[in-house]
Amino acid sequence: MGQADLPLVEQFRSWILPESGVGAADRKAFFEDALVVLDTNVLLSLYEYNPAVRNQVLSALEQISERLWLPYQVGQEFVRGRRRVIIERSKELGEAPVAIDRHLQQAYKSVLAASAHVKRLLKKYANDDAAQSSLDEAINQATVKAMLADWQGLLKDHAKQLKSGHDLLPAAVESDDPVLPEVAALFGDRLAPPTEYAVVQRRLEEALSFRFPNEIPPGFADEGKGKPLDRVGDYLVWAEILDRANTPGVKRVLLVSADTKKDWYEELDGKGGKRPWPQLFEELRQRTGAELRIEQPGQFFQGIKEFLSPGTELTTATYDEIDRAAGAVAQRSAEKDSSVTDDNAHVVTPPDGLALAAYRAAGLTTRTVKQLAESGRRRHFQWWLIGVTAELGVRVPDDDEPLVELCAAVRSEVRPAPEWYPGTALAQGEWPYRSDTWVAPWFVQLVQEAGEADRLPLQRLAARQLQPKA
Repeated sequence: MGQADLPLVEQFRSWILPESGVGAADRKAFFEDALVVLDTNVLLSLYEYNPAVRNQVLSALEQISERLWLPYQVGQEFVRGRRRVIIERSKELGEAPVAIDRHLQQAYKSVLAASAHVKRLLKKYANDDAAQSSLDEAINQATVKAMLADWQGLLKDHAKQLKSGHDLLPAAVESDDPVLPEVAALFGDRLAPPTEYAVVQRRLEEALSFRFPNEIPPGFADEGKGKPLDRVGDYLVWAEILDRANTPGVKRVLLVSADTKKDWYEELDGKGGKRPWPQLFEELRQRTGAELRIEQPGQFFQGIKEFLSPGTELTTATYDEIDRAAGAVAQRSAEKDSSVTDDNAHVVTPPDGLALAAYRAAGLTTRTVKQLAESGRRRHFQWWLIGVTAELGVRVPDDDEPLVELCAAVRSEVRPAPEWYPGTALAQGEWPYRSDTWVAPWFVQLVQEAGEADRLPLQRLAARQLQPKA
């Protein structure tokens, strides 16, 4: 009798055996017949890729589309998170030239300071005027600027190429999102229905009162996040997977995620070694009878090519890009409580002076709007002004500014919320998108209260936010 056949080993194989008791030799079966669940970070990564990589990834996913299944929680996070990914990427690439200049200016000062330090040593300990003159000739303001100028051009060229290589812009989410239809086609009708509120409440209470205090994966690492529902998102996905795996015909579940936080992965040796938590495999097996496999995105797409479609056009660079993009999205998701949204803007206080700086950068002049920009009762306006001036490049944001996800208006066939106004609520001749937009109620009120000198500039900012940015 081999070790794997011993009753004790069989009962605790998720903890004892490699691959949690499902050997590497069984991996092919997961690609051939498993229910495949893509985590939110995998889907949102499609907005991170350049067009060539995105097309390769979508083509690879088509090979397995008939077995894709979308949990409701993942679908909701995907739909709500699309704009965040585009804004964050656009913000980072748009700010790159300023960041390059800032770093090179620091380098300029550091090189001159280092030269001055050595010259002081030469004078103090050797009184060597010739060596000091030699240094002055080699390292001075002109020579350092000339050297850094070459590097500045090289770095900015790379940043410019990166920016031009991405085709998706924030306005695309509201007007013409090319990714959403592709994702919808991949899943077809294989979508989980909305979870009943009573079930969500029961699962939330179970997570917060039992699972998280006992660090039962997944999700316990999110316990410190803002609202209770934000803390239990991972567990809600997991609960849906358990329900779906308990239906007839599901023998295997392949979960693809870039999330490697401690509530998904167990650290093994303190040196970076980790594995998915054995409790996950054990819980799925005990409650549904199905086997589980968890893969990183790059590993998953390598499996598609190896087992299903050897001709799939995925290069080594593409695999690297897949893992990088998914990891970036997962990291932003882990930090998303630091962003300002329509849901939390009213309770988040801007740093001192930031809204006033945005007011000035926007070229606003009236006392009324200035007072509103400084009023704690107009948080949505304050944060929108902070966010839109940074998004449009009207001002250079501070390094520690939170991401702002607020729009004064959106293009949509469906009213975003009952209290939003149609574009016709704003005056003809002042608002260019009266027939195809919805306007936030706080912005309508702002326009009504603003003096004529600021009313048009505010509407122009909102209109520019709806336009594609170069």
